[in-house]
Amino acid sequence: MADGPNSLGEILDTLEELAEKDERVVLGDVLEAFGSRSFGPFLLLPSLIDISPVGSIPGLPSALAVVIVLVAVQLAFGRKHLWLPGFLKRRSISSRKVCKATEKARKPAGRADRWFHGRLPALTQGIFVRIAAVACILLACTVPPLELFPFATTAPMAAIATFGLALMVRDGAVMIVAILLAGVAVAAGFGFLFSKG
Repeated sequence: MADGPNSLGEILDTLEELAEKDERVVLGDVLEAFGSRSFGPFLLLPSLIDISPVGSIPGLPSALAVVIVLVAVQLAFGRKHLWLPGFLKRRSISSRKVCKATEKARKPAGRADRWFHGRLPALTQGIFVRIAAVACILLACTVPPLELFPFATTAPMAAIATFGLALMVRDGAVMIVAILLAGVAVAAGFGFLFSKG
């Protein structure tokens, strides 16, 4: 997974460059710019979109969960190159919105990049990558039923975002945090659903 961005700052730089080229930023162009093996960013970005105010749009969390499952399944099977279907590659967002979002994200991204940098890298390779992928699939599967309740998808999506970050910056300490968050999020999610059932 060395072909893609290795920091949040690099993700923002890439998105800004794409936004400057055209009126809309197309997902297929983002995939190409990130590199074909950029599984980490493609787990991180959809989950961050869900956590943002945009994630309150009805149906969007479930759509983002589908994207996450598609990415995570490929990661679980050890696929070397990330593939997305044509209808997803053609999805786009206005460059103005992208620039506004990247501008707001600059400060927190800079702080995060100073904190997260390659600790315990062995925990971001081999079997641990597959564990992360399976965890992301399970977390994403809790999203559609949780979407019925305000802000309920935040916990699983936060855990997925942490897995994506751990894989992207190859930080095993972040991977440990992600595994802990995943356990809490799955338990809380099922507990919440059963309490409402």
